[in-house]
Amino acid sequence: MNRQKKSWLLVAFLMSAGMLCQAQDKYFTKTGKISFYSITSLENVEAVNKTAGAILDAKTGSVQFAALMKGFEFKKALMQEHFNENYIESDQYPKAEFRGSIINNADVNYAKDGTYPVKVKGQLTLHGTSKEVEAPGTLQIQGGKVDVSSTFTVLVSDFKISIPSIVKDKINNNVKVVVEAHLDPLKM
Repeated sequence: MNRQKKSWLLVAFLMSAGMLCQAQDKYFTKTGKISFYSITSLENVEAVNKTAGAILDAKTGSVQFAALMKGFEFKKALMQEHFNENYIESDQYPKAEFRGSIINNADVNYAKDGTYPVKVKGQLTLHGTSKEVEAPGTLQIQGGKVDVSSTFTVLVSDFKISIPSIVKDKINNNVKVVVEAHLDPLKM
């Protein structure tokens, strides 16, 4: 092989390796799980969405989650219908989104298997309203993949979600949210 071909192959290899290294800094999923639960005197409210998208940039600690509201599944069809039509108004506000960052990202060694406690801070947008939230979480690194989990509470009233007066005293304003996702390295 002549010298010029070797040089081009070396350049191509280095560019590919550079892109691969850059891609290894990002992790992604389309199957994140977001569930919520609220204990009420009328009836407990519980739903799960297993189609949340998430991306994590290990270099910067930037994290983003998005979920379609109609993707939340309830045990009772009527409850799901009321959630989408009367409370969350899914046709008008089709998705929930979180954009933020891991505050202590420097404490996470993405190259080493282990479990790392983290704190995430950012904007949660729900029902057309954004609110800053801060939540504890866990990153588990194993074999170059990242599992994320977090549990936190949101107030329905913070997101301008109207509760009909007939059931207002029987619906809890506090909703427990659980986020779990298995993120794979983003391939470019």
